[in-house]
Amino acid sequence: MPDEKLRILVTFALEPELIEQVRAVDPQRIEIDVLGRDQRQLLRGFKYPSERERAAVAEGLQGAFAQTDLVFGFWGAELHNAIKLEGSIREVAPRLKWIQLTSAGADRLLSSGFIEEGIVVTTVSGLHATPIGEYVLTTILMFAKGMPRTMRAQVRGEWSRFAPTELRGKTVGIVGMGRIGKAIARRLEAFGVPVVYHSRNPQAGVTYKYYPKLIDMARDVDTLMVIVPGGAATKNLIDAEVLKALGPNGILINMARGSVVDEPALIKALKDRTIMSAGLDVFVNEPQVPQELIEMEHIVLFPHLGSASVATRKAMDQLVVDNLEAHFAGRPLPTPVL
Repeated sequence: MPDEKLRILVTFALEPELIEQVRAVDPQRIEIDVLGRDQRQLLRGFKYPSERERAAVAEGLQGAFAQTDLVFGFWGAELHNAIKLEGSIREVAPRLKWIQLTSAGADRLLSSGFIEEGIVVTTVSGLHATPIGEYVLTTILMFAKGMPRTMRAQVRGEWSRFAPTELRGKTVGIVGMGRIGKAIARRLEAFGVPVVYHSRNPQAGVTYKYYPKLIDMARDVDTLMVIVPGGAATKNLIDAEVLKALGPNGILINMARGSVVDEPALIKALKDRTIMSAGLDVFVNEPQVPQELIEMEHIVLFPHLGSASVATRKAMDQLVVDNLEAHFAGRPLPTPVL
């Protein structure tokens, strides 16, 4: 049984009662530090009024990482920049043994090239299907009922009435039929929406029509919903050619990673009305959203909230507790990636 102390650094805003639940796994051996708001913003890529302020926050952040055994939070390019991670991760976090991600995927971390032998990586795989499924359904309903248009008109004081469409008979093509894709499909079926899908291979036990070629599916659907991992293999998967195939009545919904969509091509397609609209929860350079997208009135933008919910946050915390209990008991971790 491991008997060493474990210093945990929580890099996102976690409710105090959930922090205490983690600590309660072994109060004698677990120490928890939680980043302050300024440090969390630095990790998220927020800009500071001056380089001096940024440097001061970064220095404190680097000090925290130097004393950490386990990082509980997200991992991306912003974190690399904040802690000046350029060479070996051991240079900035010599004690680091374990990274517990708050995401289902580990593509950002594994593609970074900074993971070294001896560092365990665990995820919260399996917890995001319900909130993302609800977000997708909400977004599709918003477009069917013309909500982006009518909500903005009401804010301007305009009494704008028109006949919206229905979901019935509108085909949705899902790019990526994993656990989350299946959850989305089940919710769409309840509304009588035909579902088809594209993935690298047909999925066993899935009865929806399978398209080997993404471009062919894009031509045949009304809404293209993207939920695949990020990384080099899917970078710019949704490009100008796919958007053209989706057509002037088509809607793109991206709940995957910003890198999966060619953002300049999407902006052009929306401006030129090559496609009708888009619902975007993720962006290439979060939290910076292109001004061209912000100014568009026929799209829906979310600040990467698709997987966020109170219930999911609690389940995520419980999964970390399960991983910690397994660690201290010398058992295999429930959700290892590495």
